[in-house]
Amino acid sequence: MLTVGDKIPSFKVKATVSLEKGKEFQDITNETFKGKWLVLFAWPKDFTFICPTEIAEFGKKNKDFADRDAQVLGLSTDSEFVHHAWRTHHPDLKNLPFPMLADLKHELCNALGILHKEEGVALRATFIADPEGIIRHVTVNDLSVGRNVSETVRTLDALQTDELCPCNWTKGEETLTQKLAKAG
Repeated sequence: MLTVGDKIPSFKVKATVSLEKGKEFQDITNETFKGKWLVLFAWPKDFTFICPTEIAEFGKKNKDFADRDAQVLGLSTDSEFVHHAWRTHHPDLKNLPFPMLADLKHELCNALGILHKEEGVALRATFIADPEGIIRHVTVNDLSVGRNVSETVRTLDALQTDELCPCNWTKGEETLTQKLAKAG
């Protein structure tokens, strides 16, 4: 699995970006949002139980990510048509503000190293990459455990300070770097 310090791999996939007729799909590459922070999160399967809770929460927090110059990208091994059908029929997913990437060939999930060994689906992985595409944070949950999207926002905040941030630090609090500078 790729980890901190690795680069987000090159990719080109179809994505579901809208439910508006004629504007449903778009090709997305690793260059599409060049110069932005990237929050790439993967889920195992569309039309399941835990996945829509996470996806909807990323949608609710999308403004928080956008305010931090970060682009959210969702990812699974389902097709863009399955993503579209799910968004059409699930009330919490209808108005998602970020692309749902379709990795039908499993190329991106393989490159990231996040395919479940027995199930062949994406693990619940979250990657935060800086504007140069360098991975700065990775978390992976088992298939049965949803992630905490607020923690992803908090981690992005900490990474963007480029300072030493203690446990439970939140945006607006003093960093350890600032405390050390005052003590010195």
